[in-house]
Amino acid sequence: SVESVESVESVESVESVESVEENSLPVTTPIASVLTTLPTAEDHPARRNVIDDLDEQLLPIFLEEAAELLPAISIATRHWGADLHASEAPASLLRLLHTLKGSARMAGAMRLGELTHVMETQVGSMLETGEPQRAEFEAFETELDRLNDALQGLQHPGSVAPETLLVAAETESHENAPAVTEPAQPSQFVTPLVEAETSARMLRVRADTVDRLVNEAGEISITRSRLESSVVAIKLGATELADNIGRLRTQLRELEIQAESQMQSTLSHIHKDDLPFDPLEFDRFTRLQELTRMIAESINDVGTVQQNIAVGLNETEAALTQQTRMTRDLQQALMHIRMVPLSSIADRLHRTVRRAAKDMGKKASLQIIGEQVEMDRSVLEKMVAPFEHLLRNAVAHGVEMPAARAAAGKSEYGEIVLHARQEGNEILLTLRDDGAGLNLDAIRARAIQNGLLQPEMTLTPTQMMQFILAPGFSTSDKVTELSGRGIGMDVVKSEIAGLGGRLEVNSETGQGAHFIVHLPLTLAVTQSVLISAGGHLYALPSTMVDQVQEYKTAALAELFTHGKISWQEHDYPLFYLPHLFGETEQSPLAQQHNSVILLRSGSQRTAILVDELTGNREVVVKNIGPQLARISGIAGATVLGNGQVVLIINPVQLAYHQNQRSQQPVLLTPATPVAGAKVVMVVDDSLTVRKITGRMLTREGYQVVTAKDGLDALQMLQDSVPDVMLLDIEMPRMDGFELTRNMRADAKLASVPIIMITSRTADKHRDHAFSLGVNDYLGKPFQEETLLARIAELLETTTAQAS
Repeated sequence: SVESVESVESVESVESVESVEENSLPVTTPIASVLTTLPTAEDHPARRNVIDDLDEQLLPIFLEEAAELLPAISIATRHWGADLHASEAPASLLRLLHTLKGSARMAGAMRLGELTHVMETQVGSMLETGEPQRAEFEAFETELDRLNDALQGLQHPGSVAPETLLVAAETESHENAPAVTEPAQPSQFVTPLVEAETSARMLRVRADTVDRLVNEAGEISITRSRLESSVVAIKLGATELADNIGRLRTQLRELEIQAESQMQSTLSHIHKDDLPFDPLEFDRFTRLQELTRMIAESINDVGTVQQNIAVGLNETEAALTQQTRMTRDLQQALMHIRMVPLSSIADRLHRTVRRAAKDMGKKASLQIIGEQVEMDRSVLEKMVAPFEHLLRNAVAHGVEMPAARAAAGKSEYGEIVLHARQEGNEILLTLRDDGAGLNLDAIRARAIQNGLLQPEMTLTPTQMMQFILAPGFSTSDKVTELSGRGIGMDVVKSEIAGLGGRLEVNSETGQGAHFIVHLPLTLAVTQSVLISAGGHLYALPSTMVDQVQEYKTAALAELFTHGKISWQEHDYPLFYLPHLFGETEQSPLAQQHNSVILLRSGSQRTAILVDELTGNREVVVKNIGPQLARISGIAGATVLGNGQVVLIINPVQLAYHQNQRSQQPVLLTPATPVAGAKVVMVVDDSLTVRKITGRMLTREGYQVVTAKDGLDALQMLQDSVPDVMLLDIEMPRMDGFELTRNMRADAKLASVPIIMITSRTADKHRDHAFSLGVNDYLGKPFQEETLLARIAELLETTTAQAS
């Protein structure tokens, strides 16, 4: 489990500290200083009774550490055996034995600890003589074997006799020390070990290895996304194939009817002329009949292939769905490994408050609520320093001196509360104190002094509090160890923003200040909204989105006139997204419904107009490098299934910095004309014609909408009216003539210019088309220059008539 792994790390760190402070010795320690720390003969363990008192929780951790220490002890022993007069090897050996002894005693393996103590004594004895003998060294190696056996007995109870754990045998090299032992009591160490064996075994994994596995799981998600996109494209192609097969069947049926009609006509002539042969007996009629039957069989074969493809696609979709679920489970499991509880840094935070209060001569206590809330290890590591700064600020600027608190009717001890909880895909951390709160008058005076605010400007309390996050801003009159330098809060904000989070500041005079930190649950995977604006694709963190609204062109132009959108008693300054990137020449596309996204980050709000909403998607966040990491408004990057790199942006930060540059609390843009590319609708039952014509028009700057027949076009015309329509005649369900007739009968569609493009170039069809109200008539194949010229002429004429 994650908690177990982190507990291993935290306990090991404690053990390491204890070992360093009490037992361990550096490798370069002189031998003389080593000898002063060795146990004396009176401390020999064989003179005492030794009983294990195993700690059920610490024993598995000790066994894991001992599995690393024993090989190191063996290596040091071999190095010393190669040169008995060496000084570095025995010093390293003593250090490792000290560490093992201390860890064993901490875990309650007292007999193993005493056995290690005896080995230390042996090393000390050999070092005191100055001339270690080979026999003494061999005796030490024997004890090392017993140490390994003893450890194996703890790891696998029953495989080694319990007596091995006793120190009686150690007296063989110390004849003057009588052995006093007690029978082994297996119940003291077997029971917890049996429980440990039955529970899940722990495995230490390097943090960078877990990060690499998480990244590879993300790559699998990207590959899966690419497969999903391919399957969707193939499925669309299969649908088009099915439609074309249906069209071929209809045409073949008409061909069979025509052939049958010819044969009936010929048969009537034969009966009239009294000829002896039936029409089917003539080769020409038989061949025609055979061709129709062969075409029918071919169409049926193609239909069978299409059905097989559809079945295969359905199975592929089901497999992808299952693989998606398995990949998500794998990612969540890996994410869970990366998660650590807030309690892992609780001691450090308590120590920070105690030291800060002692330095300032104040009294303060910290209460942490929600210590078991888990966060991504990377997030927690990067938030330790901001947490400490916020706590020191709470003590230095928030909590009053004991006398002042007593005069205000408060307790002498200032209360600082850190409350952690999870909300969706975010971790919400609230830090509050019961101090004096933010001094808004002092903040305003310092902001005017620093040139951040004009004296005649009036700001709301919320806007005034944002100044404490500005670089170099401090209300302290003198520089101390904890305050007055004007650095810190801007760094806190930058760190939080760099993690994709946001910071909110609230305060009530005399009651204290509140700092609310929103952090992503993990930095590896996030839910995002894909948007398109100005010809580019971007991703927005889903947690920032308050609302998505759609406006018609006239209403949107009115909103741009006011420069903001009001929603739920809050104002959202309105921007067209490319303008925040400096692309002021970009104009929104002309659409019947324009999408506006209301965003919130902390206490700041912004509304952005986008050209298109692609939808929600779970994306894998990629490292964008140090060059882009500190750029405001860029929260990260991701890779889509087709290999396209998409930036994860924060438009609220972009809008805020634009406001800061203009030194205005709210920046209102002037009216932005909603204009864009002209819309051309291509209506043709041929997929090839639709694609070729659409690409040509898109290349010329037109916005293209396609429909496969007249009925499909009528449905699309209910939502948006194109500037020009390109129309074919022969189409299933509704042909071009009937569609033209319906459009000219509708007042909303009557003025749409129609260019009919067909292979029917006879005067009869041309005259009938013009009689229905077609503006122009072209034959297939058409010349691109001619078509573009006709479209431009019709658009110019329509614009002139409208003006």
